[in-house]
Amino acid sequence: MQWLQEHPEVKTIRVAAADLNGVARGKRIPARFAHKITTEGTRFPYSVLNMDIWGEDIEDSPLVFQAGDPDGLLLPTDRGFMPMPWLDAPTGLLPLWMFHPDGRPYDGDPRQALARVVERYRAAGLTPVVATELEFFLIDDSGGQLRVPPSPRSGKRRTGAETLSLRALDAFDRFFTSLYDACEAMDIPADTAISEAAPGQFEINMMHQDDPLKAADDAWLFKMLVKGLARQYGFAGSFMAKPYEEWSGSGMHVHFSVLDGAGRNIFDDGTDRGSDMLRHAVAGCLAAMPGSTLLFAPHENSYDRLVPNAHAPTGIGWAYENRTSAIRIPSSGPAARRIEHRVAGGDVNPYLTVAAILGAALNGIEDRAPCPAPLSGNAYDQGLAQLPGTWSQAIAAFAGCDQVRRIFPAHLIENLLMTKRQELHYMAELTDDETVELYLDTV
Repeated sequence: MQWLQEHPEVKTIRVAAADLNGVARGKRIPARFAHKITTEGTRFPYSVLNMDIWGEDIEDSPLVFQAGDPDGLLLPTDRGFMPMPWLDAPTGLLPLWMFHPDGRPYDGDPRQALARVVERYRAAGLTPVVATELEFFLIDDSGGQLRVPPSPRSGKRRTGAETLSLRALDAFDRFFTSLYDACEAMDIPADTAISEAAPGQFEINMMHQDDPLKAADDAWLFKMLVKGLARQYGFAGSFMAKPYEEWSGSGMHVHFSVLDGAGRNIFDDGTDRGSDMLRHAVAGCLAAMPGSTLLFAPHENSYDRLVPNAHAPTGIGWAYENRTSAIRIPSSGPAARRIEHRVAGGDVNPYLTVAAILGAALNGIEDRAPCPAPLSGNAYDQGLAQLPGTWSQAIAAFAGCDQVRRIFPAHLIENLLMTKRQELHYMAELTDDETVELYLDTV
């Protein structure tokens, strides 16, 4: 409540939680009644966190008519209130997560799923350190064809990719200045911005932090911010995995290391090779990768990104300092030795993605899993076992994966399977234009 007291201009608040697709579901409330939310919470139907991408109930879900569509209890996370700088009126946002009325965490909440993985690390005396890199497109969708927006500075449109181009960044300087100001106001640790490999595509890195829940919060909030703020500037900010057939898609790369109880990086053995623990973690990530692909590529359009020679991995392998591999060990000083997981698209639910990656790594550490040899050269030419190549294959792999069942509660797995099977069925009826219209702002 202190934030609201310091911002008397705020007359309304939004309270919101992430559903399985990462879509914010919530309510608008007058700020003068906010104290009730902070002290008592609020209630949503459990089914609200298990809706399809259109926001529709899942047919035959036991959460809906069979159970009477009962309510769960939504309580504030420790994030507290923050501004929503993309709205015209001063507004506060209060992130929530779901519990049962008796106080037990609700297993269908993706944030609770990540908390469960973090607790496994804590019980082992370990702390994950996590950072995300988020790629997105700025898109003019005002006409019949998606295009790069004209620069607010010059009025001109970029016609080609300008990787690491300052000119491309400076063309949208006012937008990025507003974006960084908003990140600071929302306590999102946005670091370096670069122009990426496709026209109108950019990447912003988040700083590493030893709180995976906050790292996932930051990614979820950042996506909300980019999409909202871009509309203030007259264009779309989209995390859709592949809006343009002819250009590379957008990813959300996840970097992580693990600290022991003394604060030492267990992946560091003082050499460039890294420790046995690093290789056990890599082995765990590789073992869970086929079954977890549905979380890294959760939508039909996601699979347009996962094609050879398009700056996204397709094979299940790892390497040192090699961006063609699914798992990359970046060059760094020994104390910063870390794993970069490169499979996830920009269209993911950050809570489920971070949980899947950290949970898989811990599986490998717990099992002291043997790791295959690192690859060298172009991973696309290595004859590696492949990720599921279609949405339906990924759904089947997720349903049958023992590694996934070690990471996520059965209730969440079943809810997600029902959601994706329903989406798969109804997506078959959409045209390409309708698919773009669906995903462009939603994911």
